[in-house]
Amino acid sequence: MNWQPTLENELVLLRPLQSEDYDNLFKVASDPLLWEQHPSFDRYKPEVFRTFFEEALAGGNAFVIIDQQTQTIIGSSRYYDFELENGKVKIGYSFLDRNYWGGNYNFAHKKLLLDYAFQFVDEVIFEIGETNFRSQKGTGKLGVEKGEHFLLDVKGEKFPYITYILRKEKWNKMTR
Repeated sequence: MNWQPTLENELVLLRPLQSEDYDNLFKVASDPLLWEQHPSFDRYKPEVFRTFFEEALAGGNAFVIIDQQTQTIIGSSRYYDFELENGKVKIGYSFLDRNYWGGNYNFAHKKLLLDYAFQFVDEVIFEIGETNFRSQKGTGKLGVEKGEHFLLDVKGEKFPYITYILRKEKWNKMTR
């Protein structure tokens, strides 16, 4: 099973993250407003983003999101915490250039990831910080169910998070 395929639709291309993508992806990530509601609010700083990028690259499960019209990198996302024996995977660490907020790009890239994941699992989980209202709103458009509240350790500090669950049968009904 390949958790880093190349996926595309009319709006976006998702392809595996490569080391050569750092500069173009950092251009997107260097906007402090992208991270203002996130527990890692300082991810716009080069030294913080470098660690984030290297971890994503090492994981072998991250993507760059490319605008099909302009062929520019507009963000990133990834699969993580694979529980194939339980039929679950998580999608997260997603961010988009602010110029692409509020339109169809978030749904377009998540649809690609969900359609692919549901070939192998029955449940996809999203973990979103309690104060990350933009991500909660965007994820809500996917038909997720709100799950449990929990504390996540981020750089040695505990932050409140919420799980959101999307089941394959619900996704199939929504998108067919």
